[in-house]
Amino acid sequence: MTHVRLSLILTATSFLLAGTTISAQAADDPSVPPGTEPTASAPVNVDANDPDLKIPEGATLAEPKVLDIKQVVEDQTGDERREDTNADVKFALQAEVLFGKDSAKLSAEARARISSIAEEIKTQNATKIRVFGFTDNLGSSAHGDVLSKRRANAVQAVLGQELNDANVTFEVRGYGEQYPISSNATESGRKKNRRVEVSFPRTEN
Repeated sequence: MTHVRLSLILTATSFLLAGTTISAQAADDPSVPPGTEPTASAPVNVDANDPDLKIPEGATLAEPKVLDIKQVVEDQTGDERREDTNADVKFALQAEVLFGKDSAKLSAEARARISSIAEEIKTQNATKIRVFGFTDNLGSSAHGDVLSKRRANAVQAVLGQELNDANVTFEVRGYGEQYPISSNATESGRKKNRRVEVSFPRTEN
């Protein structure tokens, strides 16, 4: 009798331990959140003729749309940033890389960077180029508007020489302190806002 009772106790204990092991494994598996162990359930029957699952008569589906995905690449110094979307390519060059303080005269390094942008424009076969200048919020707004336009004009002039294509047209604007991409409360933020952006449509494949 004692032997039989002991066997029953050991069997029950093994069953409980086995259940504990299964629960622990489920909890350790990220794909099985605790408390949501799979249970058997009846299959769901779907009526293909259910009117609620059909498009109303006369209705049409919307045209398919490709979501616009933006990819941003910035060099380690933060002097240059490239943004790619399905439709456009945009380069942003910080003003310190292109010009001296409060100046619109391009440096030799600036010309090399602009030349590389011109090569990308040729690769994309783009003919409509936007060149926009921006400043921080230091100084007067009027001064920022004038300086940003002069800087945009300087970049456009080099691009025009590099491309040398009568089919290429430019839209050149100076926005001054408008449209900051960082906070003007810090010098690091103001440095990012002082920039010239060159953008153009991406080639359609």
